[in-house]
Amino acid sequence: MITDVPGVLVGHHERVGDGWATGTTVVLVPEGAVGAVDQRGGAPGTRETNLLEPENLVQRVNAVCLSGGSAYGLAAADGVMRWLADRNLGFPVGTQPHEVVPIVPAAVLFDLPRSEWGNRPDASFGYAACDAASGSFAQGTVGAGAGAAVGSLKGGIGSASEVVGEFTVGALAAVNAAGEAVDLATGRAYAADHGDFGVTWPSRAADLPSRRTDLNTTIGVVAVDAALSKAEARRIAVAAQDGLARAVRPAHTMFDGDTVFALATGAHELPDASGPFGAAARPAALDALCSAAARVFARAMVHGLLAATTAGGVPAYRDVWPEAFGQPPG
Repeated sequence: MITDVPGVLVGHHERVGDGWATGTTVVLVPEGAVGAVDQRGGAPGTRETNLLEPENLVQRVNAVCLSGGSAYGLAAADGVMRWLADRNLGFPVGTQPHEVVPIVPAAVLFDLPRSEWGNRPDASFGYAACDAASGSFAQGTVGAGAGAAVGSLKGGIGSASEVVGEFTVGALAAVNAAGEAVDLATGRAYAADHGDFGVTWPSRAADLPSRRTDLNTTIGVVAVDAALSKAEARRIAVAAQDGLARAVRPAHTMFDGDTVFALATGAHELPDASGPFGAAARPAALDALCSAAARVFARAMVHGLLAATTAGGVPAYRDVWPEAFGQPPG
C-alpha cells in the first residue's frame, strides 16, 4: 500500500446508493513532502498544480485531494484545507502558529453519470476523508473510486508498493479511464504480468453491454521516502504515467485528464558524487525509483479493478469473471 511509505496516510469518504456513487480520497502527509505532478490527456480537472512547478516558491505540500464529481468535486479540497488549518498545518505566512496556508493540490475524475444530477462531493467530503486518514484503508468502490469506471467495467481505488534498496515506493490510483483495463476476449488484465494479484486469470470472453462516456480520467499519487527536489519528484510522476499506460488501452486520450502527483518525504538521501560511482550515482538511483514508480502504479490500477464492486450501473470485474476468485461463472 502507499502507506508503506512512512509518514503517508490515506482516508476516504464516499456515498454509494440512493442516487449517489461518488466520493473523495485524501493522501495526507502531516509532516509535509516535496510535491510534483505530471498531467496528460486532454480533459484535466486540477487545482494548485502550477505551484508544483520546480521554479515556483512552495516546495512542500500537506495533502493531495483526489475526488469524483468532475470540476464540482474540486470543492472537496476546501475541506482538506480547513482540516489542516484547524491543526496549524501549512505554509507559514505569519508569526503565529495558526497563520498558515495549507498546500493541497487536487485532481478530479468524471463520474457524474453514476449519480443523480447534483449529487457530488463538496468540502464536507474532504474534511471527512481527512478524519478517516490512517495507515490502513480500503480499496475498490470507496473514496474517489466510488463512481469510477474503466472501459466497460467498474473502476475503483487501488494501491501497491515496492522496496528498492533502502527506499519504499508506493502508489494509489483512482482507476477511471476511457480505455479498457482488461482484454475482453480473455478476461486477463493488461498489466497482469506486473505482480501476483491472488486471482486465476480466466480465459473466456464476456458479453458486456457497450458503455460510452465522453469524459473519464485516472488520477493518483506516487510516494517515496527519498529526499528529492521538485524536479526529481516530477520524474517519479512522469514514470508513473508509464505504468498507467501499461494498465489501460488506450491511455491519455483527449477524453481523459490523467494526472499523477508525486510526494517525496525525504527520509533517505540519494547517493552523491563522493561514492564509487561518482556523478552517475544520483541519477542512477533516481532512475531505479522511477522504474519502480511505473510498476507500482500499474499494479495499483489492477488492484483497483479487482477490488471494485458493482455500483452506479457499471458491472464489476468480480461479477463478470467470478471464476477468477474461485467462484462458478454465470
